[in-house]
Amino acid sequence: FFSPHQEVVSEESEEESNGVNLMEFSDEILLHILSYVPCTDLVLNVRRTCRKLATLCLDKSLTHTVLLQKDYKVNKDKVKQLMRDIGKEIYQLNMAGCYWLPSSTIDHVTRCKNLVKLNLSGCHVTSLRLSKMLSSLQHLRSLAIDVNPGFDASQLSSECKATLSRVSELKQTLYTPSYGVVPCCTSLEKLLLYFEILDRSREGFMLSGQLMVGESNVPHYQNLRIFYARLAPGYVNQEVVRLYLAVLSDRTPENLHAFLISAPGSFAETGATKNLLDSMARNVRLDALQLPKAWINGSGLLQHLKFNNPFYFSFSRCTLSGGHLIQRVINGGKDLKSLTSLNLSGCVHCLAPESLFRKAEDDIDSSILESLVVSCCNLRHLNLSAAHHHSSESIGNHLCQLLSRLKHLLSLALPVCSITDVAASVEKPPTTPNVVPQTFGKKVRIGIPTYPRNLGDQANQKVESSVFWALMGSLRFLETLEIIGSSFSSAMPRNEPAIRNSLPPCVRAQSVGDSEVAAISQLTYLQSLTLAQLPNILTGSGLVNIGLQCQHLRTLSLANLGMMGKVVYMSALMDMLKHCRCLRDLRLEQPYFCAGAQFFQALSHCSSLQRLCIVSRSGTLQSDAVMSFMASCLEVIMCHMFMGESLTVCKNLQQSIVRSFQAERPALNVVIFPLLHEDLTEVIRDVPMRHLDEITLFKSRVAEEPPNLWW
Repeated sequence: FFSPHQEVVSEESEEESNGVNLMEFSDEILLHILSYVPCTDLVLNVRRTCRKLATLCLDKSLTHTVLLQKDYKVNKDKVKQLMRDIGKEIYQLNMAGCYWLPSSTIDHVTRCKNLVKLNLSGCHVTSLRLSKMLSSLQHLRSLAIDVNPGFDASQLSSECKATLSRVSELKQTLYTPSYGVVPCCTSLEKLLLYFEILDRSREGFMLSGQLMVGESNVPHYQNLRIFYARLAPGYVNQEVVRLYLAVLSDRTPENLHAFLISAPGSFAETGATKNLLDSMARNVRLDALQLPKAWINGSGLLQHLKFNNPFYFSFSRCTLSGGHLIQRVINGGKDLKSLTSLNLSGCVHCLAPESLFRKAEDDIDSSILESLVVSCCNLRHLNLSAAHHHSSESIGNHLCQLLSRLKHLLSLALPVCSITDVAASVEKPPTTPNVVPQTFGKKVRIGIPTYPRNLGDQANQKVESSVFWALMGSLRFLETLEIIGSSFSSAMPRNEPAIRNSLPPCVRAQSVGDSEVAAISQLTYLQSLTLAQLPNILTGSGLVNIGLQCQHLRTLSLANLGMMGKVVYMSALMDMLKHCRCLRDLRLEQPYFCAGAQFFQALSHCSSLQRLCIVSRSGTLQSDAVMSFMASCLEVIMCHMFMGESLTVCKNLQQSIVRSFQAERPALNVVIFPLLHEDLTEVIRDVPMRHLDEITLFKSRVAEEPPNLWW
């Protein structure tokens, strides 16, 4: 924005060059412009350019909240200088995910005497450093920290505990069985818990979910309004969360209005959890709800829970039928105008009247979806992925046509088979000679069709015939879109070896390809796009349209497009990347992907790119091309490549990148490793949680959490 020693151009020379003098703008306009500049640049660089900017850069509107969480260029010295210059003016400080900063950096936070909110998730903080820091932050009310192995609550001073007793909002990420600082927070109103404890130590020993000695103190939940727990896979995480829930089951807080537990796999209900849910049904009215599938499936719980003005529901992976959804949750269409976020991912029967005798591939009941759309007309985030939602041939009742009524949608996740036109879908092969196929649409022609070169011509061809094209045209303000195959699974699960074989795509999805991808280009404000398991991608021509039209695109994730034995869309992808000037995160998962010179040359056009992840079984890479790319794209701080190359090739390239660029890029994180190597899980556990959770691991992120759960 401004260089440290740049002089402000005189009015005369400015008028000669541009006719506009930036310094003649009002203070309000300049403050708005400066709000887009990282705080470190404002304080350490911009304010040194002239007297006017020296004053404006220290305005309270710019120093009140300092966000360092994605300022990958910040280092210890910059943080030290920043705290020295404006520490007393900072009321909210977010350093989440600053994994590259040494733990001693936290010592400088003590200068921020007026801090009210502090986020240190992903930072290295010991018990003693935390105690020293919190002892000086008497006004703190909101705190986010990690609890790592070696954490000892007995090392917290009385002054530190006094500060914690006034904290009303706590976010705690646990990497070891512990209560952390929860027992010290006697005024908690919001508690967010992230359980990332591994079942085995690095040495291979099984870990126990029992808390450490000296942690007999119990949490204080009497003022709790929001309880949220997200569990990574593993038995130990389930053991530890039950200890946190045990106190809740004894006495449910009267003001509890959001209760959310996100647990993968099977998380069985116990007597204590049943008592907790029964107590909640009697004593509280909820605004947000998410429960493990085993707690909902087969129970009448939803009949008894009471809701006030709900804004978030998640029934992910539950066997909840559409009939129960309408009767027990949507309440026949009443009182759901407040709902803004709904997650039905993996809820295979949620659009069918009943689930007892229904197959997952059967057609949906459009009346259930219509009731949902009418009742929840203010939805902003909707996730229907990981299920087969097949529309019938009824005119006007296609899933895409019904969803087009949700004009407020900002993020949407759909299975691939749900967006296909019924008449155009591939015929199912008859099981016997006398069985009539379910649809009579024209079969997909083998070969490469001719696509219109002009986007307008393509739009004219598709707007009347494609329900998905019409849906994209009606959701012009959509920012996040995920189209994921209902049977897709990533080759890189969390704590297991890489998956070697993937399930075939749904038969209804066989016709979804380039023209549907081209329809997405209508989303002018699209910022995040995920496409996975689109089997009929033949050239990838639609990707070029997206690159040209979606100029706000920041995150792109492509997985298993077209045939698996060849990357058929490589040429189109390279053309697309030349137009993605704002792209920051790119994730590619495709067998036999060749990360060579041409690919990296095209990727070098993405001048804003920060994070790259490539997952490819039997994939190859060119080390020289990777090094040239890293040298030309100065913003890249994360390079994860899991390919088919040998361990020696991977290690040599990783060491070369770190040796060449680590000094000038303090946040640089490089992992290059054979995808099918037996030690992959050990390598994954060292990846910073920010990258692992946001890009390296594939998952649907729409309505994953309530909106604005944490700042």
